[in-house]
Amino acid sequence: MGDSPAKRILIADDEPLYLRTTAALLRKQGYDCVCAPNGNAALDALSSEHFDLVLSDLNMPGNLKLELLKQGRSQWPDLPLIVITGAPSLPTAIESVRLGITDYLLKPVKLDDLLSSIRRALAHNNREKPQPAKPDSSSYPEIIGESPAMQELFEIIARVAETDTNVLVTGESGTGKEAVARAIHRLSRRTEGPFQIIDCTAVPETLFESILFGHARGAFTGAVKEQDGLLSQADNGTAFFDEIGELPATLQSKLLRVIQEQTFIPVGKTAEVTVDTRFVCATNRDLELEVNAGRFRRDLYYRLAVLHIELPPLSARGDDVVLLAKHFLHLLEGGSVRIHGISDEAINLLRQHKWPGNIRELRNAIERAIAMARNDVIQPGDLPPQVQNPSSDQTTLPVPSGTTHANILGGAEREYIASLLERNQGNVAQSAREAGLSRQGLHKLLKRHGLDANLYRE
Repeated sequence: MGDSPAKRILIADDEPLYLRTTAALLRKQGYDCVCAPNGNAALDALSSEHFDLVLSDLNMPGNLKLELLKQGRSQWPDLPLIVITGAPSLPTAIESVRLGITDYLLKPVKLDDLLSSIRRALAHNNREKPQPAKPDSSSYPEIIGESPAMQELFEIIARVAETDTNVLVTGESGTGKEAVARAIHRLSRRTEGPFQIIDCTAVPETLFESILFGHARGAFTGAVKEQDGLLSQADNGTAFFDEIGELPATLQSKLLRVIQEQTFIPVGKTAEVTVDTRFVCATNRDLELEVNAGRFRRDLYYRLAVLHIELPPLSARGDDVVLLAKHFLHLLEGGSVRIHGISDEAINLLRQHKWPGNIRELRNAIERAIAMARNDVIQPGDLPPQVQNPSSDQTTLPVPSGTTHANILGGAEREYIASLLERNQGNVAQSAREAGLSRQGLHKLLKRHGLDANLYRE
């Protein structure tokens, strides 16, 4: 801390042991701490004394309806405010970040994580913060939908975008996770900064560290020049980690450090690089199951999933299927007048199909129909075989006891990939293009679901 006065921190929590322990630990780090046993006491302290930062529990008397956060933000708008809670929920998290909290941490929080959050909050306190864009109909150009589920999603995106809190976007393959991440970025204060996509399925594991962090010249064989990494290119913007569940275990601890410290060391260098980056991650895996199986770090999961947005499958979005089909028809026709529309019979088939591949599968179906159409209106016979025959995928089977949500999603994904291979006679490259995946990404899915492309070749 040097010779400068110690920063004063107000800690508000109704758990006496946690309050005393946290205060003692922070005092050892040179902070001047004052304790408040509830929200009302915290407001009284803020009214009578100066503080540089507030640490507040969510679920305590005097803050059960976020009274401390609301009044604190109203009366002291520039005061950094960090929330620490043992009972996180999406509604309270969204409302907290809407109020402009600096960070949202989950109990039990490690001391290093807490100290990192405090240092960032104090360091950023005096920075000028650009105002986020105001959402309107143009804020979601890549997300089409009018169903209640999508209207709720738009509201969540708008609120989440107002903060720098990390976001985990989950949902079945093809539900539009990247589009949601782009919308969050576009509506945030980082809208003028880069939106950097990091596809965890597209980078070979041996090159991942170099591509992510950059490298010095001569750091390894083939490193003929110095190269910035993808994280450097995301400075002052958003880093979107697609399929974060595929991140190699060797890099999970290093990514955790970047999230905590906003610093990293490029391969072959010794000096740290500092970045100001927001992390939005997406996966179709159940990361809690991955954590319990030991394949994904628990502490990294908690840092990524501060705000968790679950996207609805296309089958749960009602007539959004028709809306999307017409949108893709117009988009893929490119303004051509060759195809005027979709027949009522074809629309009924689109409504009946389960869409295990979600939006991606629907787009592919419309693209095929445009190519196959023999007149100016898409007919049932122009649609893919699996859409023409709803009975083939509408049979309701009993669900065995103990079946999890992840099992069901995995089964739908396996069925979709198998249908792609069958339709393309085992051609992995063509199947990957049709699914909107990289070859490596499709190979990982084949391995995960125990599928062999050779079995589908004639």
